[in-house]
Order: sequence, then C-alpha cells, then structure tokens
Amino acid sequence: MSLDVANIERARDTELTVSRVVETLEEEIVLGVLYPRERLVEDELLSRFQLKRHVVRQVLADLERMGLVERKRNIGALVKAYSAEEVKNLYAVRELLETQGARMIRFPVSLARLNALTAVQEQHDAAVAAGDLRRIFRLNVAFHRQFFSLSDNPVLVAAIQDHAQRAHSIRASTMILPERVEQARKEHWLLIDALRAGDTQRLVDICSMHLSPSRDAYIAVQKRRGSPEADSILV
Repeated sequence: MSLDVANIERARDTELTVSRVVETLEEEIVLGVLYPRERLVEDELLSRFQLKRHVVRQVLADLERMGLVERKRNIGALVKAYSAEEVKNLYAVRELLETQGARMIRFPVSLARLNALTAVQEQHDAAVAAGDLRRIFRLNVAFHRQFFSLSDNPVLVAAIQDHAQRAHSIRASTMILPERVEQARKEHWLLIDALRAGDTQRLVDICSMHLSPSRDAYIAVQKRRGSPEADSILV
C-alpha cells in the first residue's frame, strides 16, 4: 500500500470516527443527557470514546460549528445555552423559514413524494410506540427534511436544517416528554393530511404551531431554575 493511499484511508477513518462521536453527542444534547452549560472535557471524551486528542478537538470544533457547543476562555467547551431573548430570536427565524418552506410547496404533490414522506412517518410512529428516543429523534429529523424538500429549494431546506440543529439544546425540554412526542407525531400526520388536501394555509399554521412547545418549555424551565439565561421573558 502506498503512503498516499494509507494517508487517505487514515483520514477517512478519522472522518468516520468524528462523525460517529458527533452524532452520539448530538443525540445526548437533544435528549437532555447533556444539558445546557455542561462542560465537555477533552480528557473525559478521550477516555470515553478511546480517541486521540486531535480527534476530540475536531469533534468539539464540529459541534461548535453546528451551534451545539460554545467555547469560553478558561472554561473550555460547554453545551450551548440560550437566554430567553436568544430563544425568541432563533425561533422567530425558524418560523419565518419553515412557514416560507410550507408556502413554497406546489400542489398537487406527487403520489411518490407523498408515499415517501408517509413511509418515514410510519417508521417514526413505530419508534414512538417502542419508546426509542434516539430513533424518534433521527426519524423526526428525516421527516422534516423530507417535508421541506417538497419546497424544491435546497438552499432554504439547508437553512431550515441549520437553524433546527442550533435549537437542539432547547428542544431537550420536550423531546423526553411522552405527551409532547405524541403531539408532534400527530402534527406530522396533520401535515400529511394538509398536503393531500392541497391546503397551504393549513400547512403554514401547523408549521407555526409545531415550533412553540419546545421554545416555551425551555424558557419555563430556565425560569424555574432561576437561571440568568431566563432574565428576559418571552411575551
């Protein structure tokens, strides 16, 4: 094996390892295993995942780029925490993007695309029934990616995904609540029904309604904890 091939294979292995660890930590953030302002200590990650230090640093850099981690001088990497004002601003942008995505869907939606979306939701239903939180999370992401792809605007879809990802630590307040998971599951089917009916305004209304529980729950939790992140309250 040539040196160049060996280097390429090592780089590929490192990339796969980074991706695997990033996905694991992303899931733990969105499911509340890792909570806002919790430190991600390099030495602990080294030991837990059996990584080299440069790989751990790449993991933290990727999480920071995704908006899931912030780095502070003399403290290190922390799970991203938001003030109430920041939550309000982030969710205002998410609502603009997602409702615009719904408005851009052209009817009728083809049967093939409807069936593909329905198939994802049926898998999501099964994950909810099984109480598999990690699979619920991943299939929820897949559902929204498939739904907003119906706008046929990949730039908008990427922006929607980016802002949704940045809200992971906010969504942790509701992702572990069975009643909220069930509510979200039902709202997915309402979106499918609105697509079948060709009802744009209904799609817009459901997209807007779909966002508010995690936003409001995060701020309520921060208020109960007396956190400085809750000093500014949504109105």
